[in-house]
Amino acid sequence: MDAEADPFTIAFVAGVTLTRWTTAWAERFPRQPLAFLPIDPAAQVAVLHDGRSDVSFVRLPIDRDELSVIALYSETPVVIVPRAHPISRFATVTLADLAAEDRVAESLSAEDAVELVAAGGGIVILPQSIARLHARKDVVARPVTDAAETGIAIAWLAEKTTPQIEEFVGIVRGRTARSSRSAQPEAKPEKKAAPPKTRQKPAAKRVIRPRRPRGGR
Repeated sequence: MDAEADPFTIAFVAGVTLTRWTTAWAERFPRQPLAFLPIDPAAQVAVLHDGRSDVSFVRLPIDRDELSVIALYSETPVVIVPRAHPISRFATVTLADLAAEDRVAESLSAEDAVELVAAGGGIVILPQSIARLHARKDVVARPVTDAAETGIAIAWLAEKTTPQIEEFVGIVRGRTARSSRSAQPEAKPEKKAAPPKTRQKPAAKRVIRPRRPRGGR
């Protein structure tokens, strides 16, 4: 790759950890810089259409029109409640357990929602990674076993698939350096020609003559 290449830009929503993929990229393509673009879910697809990023780590569901999308993993939803709330005494809960609880407004950011929960203003259900980002001592998170999981995927514009995108997506999907599209096939060592076999003459037979007895003529 060109040493003066423009950065390969990766957009990502909160809660996505990129380290293992970007580390692998840096090891394989040290001359290709990376740029990072944290985004809100509302802009997770727009950044692809307006050219601000090459790929985007998105939280599903999204509008897949004109996109290539590969689902990566799912997240367990958790409910955030004040530490003194009765729900905090359970290891897990169901939606039925939360039916009578007041919910904070869905329009709030995750940070503001957790702040309001801590103040006793209701409860909120968030993806587990988002809850971890906003963890604090005065609230607790409990898995909601029957709530819909959140899917995380990588997306890019299908018609603008570049070799760099193919390489990065390959890394995300677990392709090793040996199986990379840019990896050169290893040259097989040339076999040395075996020396020509020489035909060996059979060994001459040794003739043993009988000795004459002593005193004989």
